[in-house]
Amino acid sequence: MAENMSLAIDPRSGFCRSNSTFYSKRKPIPLPKNDSLDVTTFISARAHHGKVAFIDAATGRHLTFSELWRAVDSVATCLSDMGIRKGHVVLLLSPNSIFFPIVCLSVMSLGAIITTTNPLNTANEIGKQVADSKPVLAFTIPQLLPKLAGSTIPIVLPEDHVSSQAGEAKIVTTLHQMMKREPSGSRVRDQVNQDDTATLLYSSGTTGASKGVVSSHRNLIAMVQTVINRFSIEVGEKFICTVPMFHIYGLVAFATGLLASGSTVIVLSKFEMHDMLSTIEKYRATYLPLVPPILVAMVNAADQIRKKYDLSSLHSALSGGAPLSKEVIEGFLEKYPNVKILQGYGLTESTGIGASTDSLEESRKYGTAGMLSPSMEAKVVDPDSGKALNVNQTGELWLRGPSVMKGYFSNPEATTSTLDSDGWLRTGDLCYIDEDGFIFIVDRLKELIKYKGYQVPPAELEALLLSHPDILDAAVIPFPDREVGQFPMAYVVRKPGSNLSETGVMDFVGRQVAPYKRIRKVAFVASIPKNPSGKILRKDLIKLATSKL
Repeated sequence: MAENMSLAIDPRSGFCRSNSTFYSKRKPIPLPKNDSLDVTTFISARAHHGKVAFIDAATGRHLTFSELWRAVDSVATCLSDMGIRKGHVVLLLSPNSIFFPIVCLSVMSLGAIITTTNPLNTANEIGKQVADSKPVLAFTIPQLLPKLAGSTIPIVLPEDHVSSQAGEAKIVTTLHQMMKREPSGSRVRDQVNQDDTATLLYSSGTTGASKGVVSSHRNLIAMVQTVINRFSIEVGEKFICTVPMFHIYGLVAFATGLLASGSTVIVLSKFEMHDMLSTIEKYRATYLPLVPPILVAMVNAADQIRKKYDLSSLHSALSGGAPLSKEVIEGFLEKYPNVKILQGYGLTESTGIGASTDSLEESRKYGTAGMLSPSMEAKVVDPDSGKALNVNQTGELWLRGPSVMKGYFSNPEATTSTLDSDGWLRTGDLCYIDEDGFIFIVDRLKELIKYKGYQVPPAELEALLLSHPDILDAAVIPFPDREVGQFPMAYVVRKPGSNLSETGVMDFVGRQVAPYKRIRKVAFVASIPKNPSGKILRKDLIKLATSKL
């Protein structure tokens, strides 16, 4: 930050005219100087007075911090004995569990790379990620084994009873066995540097192909520091883990970040409203991280909820995935007056960090994604001219900071088009930054559909539709919906003489994709509007679809 001293930065907006850059108004985060440091060591070395790290909401089983770190050591010892080394990729295909973090932390402590995937993905979708990332080992549960069928990766299951679902799978051991192992001080450890790759998370590509986001140990350490400094967390805070740990939001908050603060994370293996609410009551949870659709549901059913559940322990709700509207925030505060709402904005490419509101006052700037996270810089760039813009002017948000990814995995073209040589990440979000330094996201420049915080690439669904024998042409757009944010809607041109129905289209896609990617509305048209170069004019179709609302 030294060079900032000489710059004339407007203290109110954080904007510097001489280089058209917005600087964060928050206190910069301290980053460790020691270069040979992995994120696991960084987290485990932080002092706190917390006792219980994880609780399984369904069974009540819990892991204390000392049990957790012992398990991480034991599993890392076994992995090392199995020949797992720095740079090797390990796949984790699992719903949320108290063991999820153990796997992640053990793998990263050796300098190996963790790649996660959505358990709802089809075998085909998972197969593509496996082919791209080439994992040398996979951790999964018996129920998900069929999704790895046909791959020759050695597999680790959680418990000792190997099920009938194993089939051809090559089961090498169980996590249970690994955790019983005496940790050995003499295990082979490669030197891990902060710049080495720690995680490989796949983000939905706008072009249809999913891309592996390469994050370094430094990226994760910066993220952990940001998370801890954002909430001045008292020991005894209890977070409910409602969001998937395979997703950057879950990985950031629950599998790594909050551990360093000594708080307790209560894990729900899958999201179900009643389970979430009864868990808050049973364990007296204090923080509830969620995505906007859950918040909306809590507002809509507030009267029944308050009759049935005691949520008096709750003091904060953390929302991410999409900005909340004024109506939702006001509605929530009216129904739950003792709970403050905090919001966050980030991308897989920025390790979940970007902007946030850290107080109720800040969240009351309606529609904002918040102020820039500590040590983060931003530019607002005109997508047509490439010129950096001023306060209150709308353009694409570019971010630069210690949590911005290294690039896309073995995909130099995609990396160059997203990350420039000065380290600026083009987010693909259109925004403006106001005179107080608050970011307002206006629209997606990229064409992803955001369904309940999941990202759905239209191109992938279009390619699928075009493989149907009765379909001549197709386009997929985001259709706005109060419950889920947006869902995929298809415009379809049928082949002459075909009497393909809406249900026929929806069923055809539904059989081949994860549930959140399903088409939920279909319209038949004579032709799909395209520009001279053949690109679908989605804006026109969105206008057409929403004009009838």
